Amino acid sequence: MKVLLSIKPEFADKIFNGTKLYEFRRSIFKNPDIDTVVVYASSPVQKVIGEFRIDCILNESLDMLWQKTRRHSGIPEQFFYEYFNGKEKGFAIKVKQVKKYRHPLCIRKDFQAIPPQSFMYL
Repeated sequence: MKVLLSIKPEFADKIFNGTKLYEFRRSIFKNPDIDTVVVYASSPVQKVIGEFRIDCILNESLDMLWQKTRRHSGIPEQFFYEYFNGKEKGFAIKVKQVKKYRHPLCIRKDFQAIPPQSFMYL
């Protein structure tokens, strides 16, 4: 099963060029059958640009999560802790295989959906 995630373009680019192997989330989807993330690059791109398979999802204390992911986080440590401000634990989706679409898709036309604030099931 697939889920569509809104990801800032700078982070989406890092996922597809291989410099960001973890997508961080303050909360995560509940369905355990999700194996693929479809990437919606948010404003200003506003297109569905590709997808990746999920290797695993980590759910750890922030310090432990940073220790496990920092080398391939694609973000500075300060940004990591600012993003998770107010949380005791966080999630990191580990990227397994990426597939960047040759032609980006329009979320409204191709998915009959509006951009999700966080995620939506497909």
